[in-house]
Amino acid sequence: MEYIFHIFILVCIFSILTFSLDLLMGHAGILSITQAAFYGLGAYASALLVVCLKFPFLAGVLVGMVAAALMSLVVSLPSLRLHDDYFVIATFGFQMILFSVFNNWMAVTRGPLGIPGIPPPSIFGWAITSKIAYLILTACFAALAYAVVWRLTSSPFGRVLHAIREDEVFARSLGKNVLRFKVVAFAVSAALAAAAGSLYAHYVTFIDPTSFTVMESILIISMVIIGGAGSRWGPLVGALVVVTLPELLRFVGLPSAVAANLRQIIYGLLLVLMMLLRPRGLVGKYDFGR
Repeated sequence: MEYIFHIFILVCIFSILTFSLDLLMGHAGILSITQAAFYGLGAYASALLVVCLKFPFLAGVLVGMVAAALMSLVVSLPSLRLHDDYFVIATFGFQMILFSVFNNWMAVTRGPLGIPGIPPPSIFGWAITSKIAYLILTACFAALAYAVVWRLTSSPFGRVLHAIREDEVFARSLGKNVLRFKVVAFAVSAALAAAAGSLYAHYVTFIDPTSFTVMESILIISMVIIGGAGSRWGPLVGALVVVTLPELLRFVGLPSAVAANLRQIIYGLLLVLMMLLRPRGLVGKYDFGR
């Protein structure tokens, strides 16, 4: 049962990441490769505050979310003036910059040595030490992330994002401040990704830069595409499929080195099949093949 709880904890953490990215990809039509950077920023901010300054868990999560939202302005204000491939390249550059900061700022992040000894969360005196308790915590955060994205996308704000996705020039011609809507969506997305990073850091109790590479961003993108962007449950379905399907290889009896490589092959194969056979994903509305 502990192993099953572990898998579902990861599903909940990645579902927060996919909900956050779907706000950009599925509802605003913005492809960003910075999600792992904000994920890592939340993890490092929360870990440093709790380990070094003895902040409570929720304060660390909140500071990480605010830091990610503010950092998102650094990348979104100049980059969102770009379009399509140019914007993707800009976000890729920001991802590499923040990874380099994690990996080389020895005085703060300890670089490749990482930050050990991150304590488990404690909320109002309730120490979360068992996996079932942590599953409940991450499920609550995932439900909150879902509620935030659903509330935004079903409001007039979300309808403007949909208009931007379908035809940005038309949305601008209606007098909408397209850049402002994009910047706000980017900030909310970054804050939610940072919350997932905080949960991850306190769950594994050790973080280093290798957990927040560009490959992690691509993995999150693949979850959104496989599950289906722009739908209520697509991000959750994508996280569930991509996290659990490769874990089934553990029961086949393959050597660990072979199984690890086979997982990467499965990720790639799923993406290729989805783009060829069902560009909208399993339950999505937005067609990436368009």
